[in-house]
Amino acid sequence: MSGHLTYEESKLVVFKGLRLLAVITLLEVFIALIGNGHIINGFHLVKWIMYPLMISLSLYKAYFIIYEFMHMKYEVKTLAMAVLLPMTLLIWAMIAFFSEGNHWFNDRNYVRTADKIEVKESITPQGEHKEPVLEIQDVH
Repeated sequence: MSGHLTYEESKLVVFKGLRLLAVITLLEVFIALIGNGHIINGFHLVKWIMYPLMISLSLYKAYFIIYEFMHMKYEVKTLAMAVLLPMTLLIWAMIAFFSEGNHWFNDRNYVRTADKIEVKESITPQGEHKEPVLEIQDVH
């Protein structure tokens, strides 16, 4: 193709892209449903197969949208890199933040279960005034 497309050619390119995105989205939904056992009862895809498939299909969709619909394939290579490099760093930051958040979540659950204190149900009077006192014992 040389130069600019006609209106009809542009329309065909857009609808071809939309069909491709729809097929990939349906494939992602199908993989998610079959992987979690919703289509075939009791059948689950192994997570290390399902997750990379979902991630790679999503990355392909993102690539296609950026290069086709945002017209990055028609731009100067330097401009394309100026857009893609910060996006790559943003993805890296999201992975790092989720990893860090998961670490804090696991530590918080460990602290919750490690420091449980058992409280006796009986209240016994002690001292001169015979006031009830609650007895607390450490589980450790």
